[in-house]
Amino acid sequence: MSERTRVISALGLVMILTWGSTFYLLAVLSGPIQDETGWSAGEVTLGISLGLLVSGLAASRIGSLIQLEGGRRVLAAGTLLIAAGLALLGLAHSLTVYLIAWGILGLGMAAALYDAAFSTLGRLYGREARSAITALTLWGGFASTVCWPISAFLVENVGWRGTCFAYAALHLTVTLPLCWYALPAGAPPVPAPSVSATVAPDRSPGRFDLRFWCIACAGSALAMLASLWSVHLITILTAKGYALAAAVGLGTLIGPAQVGARVLEMLGRGRHHPIWTMLVSTSLVLIGFVGLQWEFPAGAALVAYGAGNGLWSIARGALPLAVFAPEDYARIMGRLARPALIASALAPLLGAMLIDAYGPHGLLGLLALGALVPLGAALVLAVELSRRARSPALH
Repeated sequence: MSERTRVISALGLVMILTWGSTFYLLAVLSGPIQDETGWSAGEVTLGISLGLLVSGLAASRIGSLIQLEGGRRVLAAGTLLIAAGLALLGLAHSLTVYLIAWGILGLGMAAALYDAAFSTLGRLYGREARSAITALTLWGGFASTVCWPISAFLVENVGWRGTCFAYAALHLTVTLPLCWYALPAGAPPVPAPSVSATVAPDRSPGRFDLRFWCIACAGSALAMLASLWSVHLITILTAKGYALAAAVGLGTLIGPAQVGARVLEMLGRGRHHPIWTMLVSTSLVLIGFVGLQWEFPAGAALVAYGAGNGLWSIARGALPLAVFAPEDYARIMGRLARPALIASALAPLLGAMLIDAYGPHGLLGLLALGALVPLGAALVLAVELSRRARSPALH
């Protein structure tokens, strides 16, 4: 096994287990937590919102650390923080301790989910990291598929607290050693950049760089849309007349669509500039929401949404590599992650307010309108990149 394959495979397993035991945890544990503690659904959900908010606030600092010393120690520390947060979560008998546990989990998420992993790959391979990022998203796409059944089995046999302890032990015995032994020690030298076939590499973004803000705007909007949709998908589909079982079945189409789109992207072997991935991604998300709003077959609309969401995971890692200088990649990724994670944190509260004010049908219409924002940002970015390609003095 080559070093590159070993690194990607190790990070892939880490992504499955870290995503599955943090971001996707409450999908299975929320009900059992409410039943035992008597806390409301809103109080339980507040935990993941707090975790995402803390993650967003820490993201820029995490990116700077990876830029300085590589990702080995940062990712290892992230898995330790996730293990500690899960252990405290299992011990939480008050809402205060529960929220503190999610704060610790948020720090771990900042240091051990996609943004940290992408930054690590960029630090290792420079502009050649695009294929590694694509491969890593294929691994990550199976996080819920793998961990939801594991979580359900554990809850049934050892309870939700035992599930938290089991995941904590898994991080100490599996993900921590993987990060420590599979990733290179120290800060590797940034490889010599290879020029993109479409747009030449450019300096790192300044404070008012339009390209940076287009990517940040699209990422924040898509993060908020995804968070709103994941929380209210079943509510919207049942309001449109689908039975609960049918709504759940339709929701399961999103995961395979995400993975399928990533496979197609990988088969392209990076022959196209990632701005095209971004344009296709944002267009498919818009088609998905508009399709549901206009009564297109729900299955087709959800496949379009899932494919777009899957492609965005690649575009948000590959675009900064193609547009900016690779030696600042980890720091740029940290800056881009902050607004997206904060938007995800605020989305559940915003969604509850919107659904109370406008109902499920109104929320779907607002989601369709909101999907215009990332597509607009992608179009502006495409025009800006084309303009810079024609004017070398702008580089």
